[in-house]
Amino acid sequence: MRLLFISFYFPPDLCAGSFRAGALINELPGHLGKGDEIDVITTYPNRYASYFADAPDKEDNGLVRIRRIGVPLHRSGMLDQSIAYAKFALGTWREVGRRRYDLVIATTSRLMTGILGAVIARKMGAPLYLDIRDIFTDTMEDVLSGRLAGGMLPAFRWMERYALQYASRINLVSEGFYSYFEKIVERRKLVFFPNGIDEEFLLYDFRKMNSESIPIVLYAGNIGAGQGLHRIIPAAAKHLENECRFLIVGDGGMRQRLVEDLRKTGVKNVQLINPVSRTRLLQLYSQSDYLLLHLNDYKAFQRVLPSKIFEYAATGKPVLAGVDGYPRKFILENIEHAAVFNPCDVKGFVRALRDLSPDMVDRGKFVLKYRRKVIMHTLAEDIISIALKPGYIEKPL
Repeated sequence: MRLLFISFYFPPDLCAGSFRAGALINELPGHLGKGDEIDVITTYPNRYASYFADAPDKEDNGLVRIRRIGVPLHRSGMLDQSIAYAKFALGTWREVGRRRYDLVIATTSRLMTGILGAVIARKMGAPLYLDIRDIFTDTMEDVLSGRLAGGMLPAFRWMERYALQYASRINLVSEGFYSYFEKIVERRKLVFFPNGIDEEFLLYDFRKMNSESIPIVLYAGNIGAGQGLHRIIPAAAKHLENECRFLIVGDGGMRQRLVEDLRKTGVKNVQLINPVSRTRLLQLYSQSDYLLLHLNDYKAFQRVLPSKIFEYAATGKPVLAGVDGYPRKFILENIEHAAVFNPCDVKGFVRALRDLSPDMVDRGKFVLKYRRKVIMHTLAEDIISIALKPGYIEKPL
């Protein structure tokens, strides 16, 4: 059996898609037999222009062969990302060539990786397993201006439908996605395997050793339009100038806007750090008192389940979450010692911080339930079932 796995992001890159893809590829060989093969086609690390990690052109690890396609560095803008994806698609097409596969697997947040997987799978008559990490067209409807959205969205929706309707199975990382995808495909095609907690979080001691007088609020992740940090951090930092210090770790398309807004506000209690290795990030988690998650007030984000939720919860630290819809419901029902406020609500954020103690809690039940290794084991079993029985579809959830 030969499997083709397509992912734009892959270790050692720093992002949720990379961590998920790496965990799944580590798990899949244990479900294969002698003579089976997995071809992984991905890129060199490129998630952040300010972070560099070296990776070889080719890797052969027993059953797994990894091939990396070079793409131009980008600043998370629409044009430069489109150019990078186009180069990745062409490189992948050339790499696949005339090879035949028994199953194509594509993990995708930015639509085009899923489309690419569908085109390749259809060409060779192979089944397609889609791992959907985001609803691209839903997000674009919020981000694009009216005229631009009206011109581009119909084409994007057609391509999305093309990939979804060809797929034999579609995994969703958020149960909040169901209402959207049920309008396009039968529910029996849909399954739910979310992101989870990686092994390094299970072994790390996140207790804070130093006792600074001023608490540290840490945000770690992408700094883009979707996170909307520029709409909350400068004003909140001003309100809390003498009460806490903010540490923002990451990069993205709106980082410069955040820098400019902080400069205009004149606050001195915010520090920005470029993306760091996961080892260093674990240290920063332990040195912090609160962990901040924030999404912009886009309608599309009422369906998502950010991977950062699992990471934050595993530390035992208090979580401050500016989210709405499904992620709000998930946090309130599953994560102890977390405070939720409306996205971009500065006063709500300030109240939540002041009301939430910096004490750590034991979230052992949550950690056991959402351990990534266990989730990936079950996801791998589901993938192999499709490879063995291309026409097989499980009963609806």
